Amino acid sequence: MARGCAFLGTRYAIMAGAMTWVSERNLVSAISNAGGFGMIACGAMDPARLREEIVATRALTSKPFGVNLITMHPALLELIQVCAEEKVGHIALAGGIPSGPAIEAVKAAGAKLICFAPALAFAKKLVRSGVDALVIEGTEAGGHIGPVSTTVLAQEILPNITDVPVFVAGGIGHGEAIAAFLEMGAAGVQLGTRFVCATESVAHPKFKQAFIRAAARDAVASVQIDPRLPVIPVRALKNAGTEAFTAKQREVAGLLDTGAVDMDAAQLQIEHYWAGALRRAVVDGDIENGSLMAGQSVGMVKREEPVQAIIDELVSEAAAALARRGAQAA
Repeated sequence: MARGCAFLGTRYAIMAGAMTWVSERNLVSAISNAGGFGMIACGAMDPARLREEIVATRALTSKPFGVNLITMHPALLELIQVCAEEKVGHIALAGGIPSGPAIEAVKAAGAKLICFAPALAFAKKLVRSGVDALVIEGTEAGGHIGPVSTTVLAQEILPNITDVPVFVAGGIGHGEAIAAFLEMGAAGVQLGTRFVCATESVAHPKFKQAFIRAAARDAVASVQIDPRLPVIPVRALKNAGTEAFTAKQREVAGLLDTGAVDMDAAQLQIEHYWAGALRRAVVDGDIENGSLMAGQSVGMVKREEPVQAIIDELVSEAAAALARRGAQAA
């Protein structure tokens, strides 16, 4: 983990996935204080709200943490400016390939830029664009996902991208998997689902119980119903809310038919749907109609426990796995 730790400025190269409504000051600071790297999920926050969250997080930890920004946010450059003014050391641009101006703004802020690479060609392009680190996230992850599994992405990208640190994400819930990806050349890993049920997480008790009860097969990906509306699939625990998303797609497709909205506005409506549905589940505890975004590693979430215990267990499992392999090789 040495390369990842040096990049993040942490004891462990375990980066937290940015989960809207979950990855806020309490969980982010707890992860950083426990030796990992917390990441504020900006989501749909406006610049003033993001500034408030950064300041509040810094009041709870003196350790490094970052901010995750969505590339399609209409105020993206303003959000980057807030991060610059608050001297945020690491900024992740997620939800699409970032624009040139966004990359330039992050670099001008003096922050280290982290981006997500869904394929080797994109990874190479991002490195050429000046990205400082990559995350490769497989389809096993929760929330917005791509079509390729974590293990395939790791095999495709890790041997070919060595100029910058690469973090592996998607379906990781056990330290043995961390050890395997480190051996393959990863600089570290990113986990989200394992931290949802942390004691420090502000997620509603019903939301946490849904995770604890769930099996891997319960975390399913949404289906795109209209080829004109290229919706990024979302993985979540199946409930009435997943059915409601299908209806929402039909509604937005109808608006496209009549010319009431253009493509950008249509996709923004989809994003707002997910943000609202996720809030109903995480904050209000409506686990039937809200969105229970979860990765397939949800089957490995067994209890509510402190962040420190989660990280210690992951590190202990990874160290034990590497020791066993070393002994067997010897």
